[in-house]
Amino acid sequence: MSEPRPQRNQISGPSRRLRPDDCIIADKKSLRQAQIGAGVGNFIEWYDIGVYGYLAVLMTKVFTEGMDSSWGLLVTLLGFAVSFVVRPIGGMVLGPLGDRIGRRKVMFFTIMLMAIATTLIGLLPSAGQVGLWVIIPLYLLKMMQGFSTGGEYSGASTYIAEFSPDGRRAFMTSLLNVGSQLGFAAGAGVVALTTVIAESNWGPEAMLNGGWRIPFLLALPLGIVAVTLRSRLPESPAFEAASDAPVKHHPDSIFVRHSLPRVIKLYWPHILVGIALIAADGTSSYTLTSYMPTYLETQVGVHASHTALAAVVILAVQAAMIPFFAILADRIGRKKVYMIATIGNLILLLPAFALMQSGTLASLYLALFLVSVPSSAFLALTAAVMSELFPTASRYTGVGITHNLAISIFGGTTPLVSQALVQGTGAWYSPALYVMAFSLIALLALFKMRETAKRPLLGSFPVVQSREEAVALAGNQDNDPLIDTGTFPLPAADHRA
Repeated sequence: MSEPRPQRNQISGPSRRLRPDDCIIADKKSLRQAQIGAGVGNFIEWYDIGVYGYLAVLMTKVFTEGMDSSWGLLVTLLGFAVSFVVRPIGGMVLGPLGDRIGRRKVMFFTIMLMAIATTLIGLLPSAGQVGLWVIIPLYLLKMMQGFSTGGEYSGASTYIAEFSPDGRRAFMTSLLNVGSQLGFAAGAGVVALTTVIAESNWGPEAMLNGGWRIPFLLALPLGIVAVTLRSRLPESPAFEAASDAPVKHHPDSIFVRHSLPRVIKLYWPHILVGIALIAADGTSSYTLTSYMPTYLETQVGVHASHTALAAVVILAVQAAMIPFFAILADRIGRKKVYMIATIGNLILLLPAFALMQSGTLASLYLALFLVSVPSSAFLALTAAVMSELFPTASRYTGVGITHNLAISIFGGTTPLVSQALVQGTGAWYSPALYVMAFSLIALLALFKMRETAKRPLLGSFPVVQSREEAVALAGNQDNDPLIDTGTFPLPAADHRA
């Protein structure tokens, strides 16, 4: 898709030329403040996923006491799935709202809702105290988390992308997924630490008798910090610039804030490309973070303690690799790094799964590292590319629907589908083939994706790092292939110099 389908010109007649004063000069302090404020939400989101995942077996005893253990585990894991079902609804509601009232207001709401829901899970009574009906409020709270998450990542990625200099956007936005990996590792680490302390002081039943609540209740102080940080955030400069343009728009213009149905109608090619990329991203990353512990324990026979430690180590390594691939994408382009990710999965996954079968710790870490490399390349680009697919006026909506649909349908179901494939086929390599299939689809989708590295965001003025860069950009706008003034919110040509 070399150009967006909607009309680019906002008014009849030619637009005036880009001036240095039109460019947005990135303020380092504001950008740093935005990254911290936006990133803390991603951290808390994945902290909760890590806590819930590593406490799943224990929570089965807490919330389904009296039920058959196999059915109880299924009921507990269904709570995880329920949150993913609600995510697209959150994206559909909160995305258009963020395009209308602003990014920061919606992000303030999502982090507050997420922290409240996670804390309340830690306050729920057990099934032994009130009966199995407690599953209902558990599911409702997981739905609250899913709804808030539906607006959280799309809002945070949109917000940071609009603050970032055009030449460093992938790196700046990639730090969101660094926070995700660290949040998941923190969740697993807090569960492990709480278990050790509780059981060493109060016996082997300490976690079952209430220790499980502690990791969830820690979401309250984390949430207070996050809400405080976000209350001080400025609005995205790109959003404010688009809001201030007092001009008449063509009905299909990229400068119009379209409703959700109109966004789907006008940008469906972008949405399809985005879904293909996120499906490959999601299946790759959720295989590593959510399914691999189960696979290693049930299919390879690795002890749970080793899988937990390996998960934390590999997530830390991934957190270091993500910025590296993002910097590479800012220098050589998004499509080339996506090719590294997709072809990497096609080449590395089968050898990685074969290595796991040996069951040694050395082969385990090497195998997980091979899986993590292409996954890191995907995660380095998620926030930047999703934001670059859609214009400023409809960006929150477009990212919200695209990312949440793909993650809910393909990412969140990866552990379930992978395990079903293993049990149904008996083939140890079937999860690898599943991920490879989506990577192949993503590779084909790249032929329909335009290169967006170093380009200004659609519907926004260029974001630069200095006044000198703005002057140089405006002076060379006729010869710069990365500059298309038809995508800037410029008013009609006037007679000023």
